[in-house]
Amino acid sequence: MSIPPPILDSALSELIDLVADRQRLDFGHVTSEAKADGSLITACDRWSDATIVDGLANLFPGEGVLSEEGQQRVPTTEAFWVVDPLDGTTNFAAGIPYWAISVARFQGGVPDLAILDVPPLHQRIVAIRGQGAWRNGKPLQPPGRHANPAGCASLCSRSIGVLQKLPHRRFPGKIRLLGVASLNLVSVAMGQTVAALEATPKIWDLAAAWLVLQEQHCSLRWLSRHPGTLIPGEDLSLTDFPLLVADRPSTLECFLPWGEALSSDPPPPA
Repeated sequence: MSIPPPILDSALSELIDLVADRQRLDFGHVTSEAKADGSLITACDRWSDATIVDGLANLFPGEGVLSEEGQQRVPTTEAFWVVDPLDGTTNFAAGIPYWAISVARFQGGVPDLAILDVPPLHQRIVAIRGQGAWRNGKPLQPPGRHANPAGCASLCSRSIGVLQKLPHRRFPGKIRLLGVASLNLVSVAMGQTVAALEATPKIWDLAAAWLVLQEQHCSLRWLSRHPGTLIPGEDLSLTDFPLLVADRPSTLECFLPWGEALSSDPPPPA
């Protein structure tokens, strides 16, 4: 297993450390407000977004940045970054200690570097295309190599309704709702759950998790649009990329009826 490149131990790592430290300090001392889509935002979200975006612009001046709280159009540069500065704002604002910083670099239309930092747990997951994934510097083992006796499956709050669409079929897992899209997905790559279903993730929710899942050889089924079809200049503020992920192909097939039930739902109101 290769060692992550030195930049992860220097300037880029220090940038993520700065934001993670600030978020831990602000946790439990913030007020939130509702955005137009009904999701929450805090001053810490805005500060984190501006700090990461400005930091990336200084470190990689030739590469654009797309972020949840900033520019939401696909950059026109060949390489660009996708940022969710605080994924799990509802948890953060409610005093629930589980959220993440998600940063991914895209090259050729797909992520080639992913960083998912979980400030309350002091954990950092890094993935590099073709080289693997690590948690706090230790290589992660693909979940498909081991049995998962707990059999937990992660759903987002907007996908829980699929259970009512198949009332005569037993859901094949113990349901968990973590409240953080990126970590819902990565829970499969970490071996914490066997499957995860996300109904309305935006590109910033899934950018880093996507690469971690690929490097962990997880099975993915995009239920609508594939994020590898991004168009330079495209506005992604209202675009969802629903997906089902699993630890292995047989698990994916087991959960697929619920994924298909989700994909048959009409789109949520704007």
